Amino acid sequence: MRSASIARKTGETDITLTLNLDGTGVSDCKTGCGFLDHMLTLFSKHAHYDLSVSCIGDTYVDYHHTVEDIGICLGKAFAEALGTKCGIRRYGDILLPMDEALILSAVDVSGRGGFYSALSIPAAKVGDFDTELCREFFIAFANNAGVTLHIRQLAGENSHHIIEGAFKALARSLATATSIQENFQNEIPSTKGII
Repeated sequence: MRSASIARKTGETDITLTLNLDGTGVSDCKTGCGFLDHMLTLFSKHAHYDLSVSCIGDTYVDYHHTVEDIGICLGKAFAEALGTKCGIRRYGDILLPMDEALILSAVDVSGRGGFYSALSIPAAKVGDFDTELCREFFIAFANNAGVTLHIRQLAGENSHHIIEGAFKALARSLATATSIQENFQNEIPSTKGII
């Protein structure tokens, strides 16, 4: 089973996170931010990853540290759970509709982290969540997961739909990239022999 648990405590957040890449999409997310809980829950469901997150953060300031640090922890857990990456497809992509929003996500589990985006979220907030924090989450996740991540918005007017589409698209593209190719389950998908 490809799983990992991460505990991270700083002066700003106290996080425990468990990720199982071979799960069924069961989640238990308690981050202190309702909108982030919603995004992580649907991420888990659409990737079919089991995810448990508990965070006590300095939300009296804002959600920045909570969102970024959970991205860090999720990325670290993802990298650890993948191990040697034997047999994975490595690449995954999807063009995902979310009502009027249309989001492209493409990933390469390359070992080299990077987030490249073209998202235009019209509202500064969804509820009490600062929409600019989506970028911080994706950067933290990609860098710590060692994943090259492209997310592009091809259409969209509703901020909630755009962000939800991005999280769902990330989930679906990662699910493809981390799926095992049965005929090549003992091979590293790289001519270097290592990722």
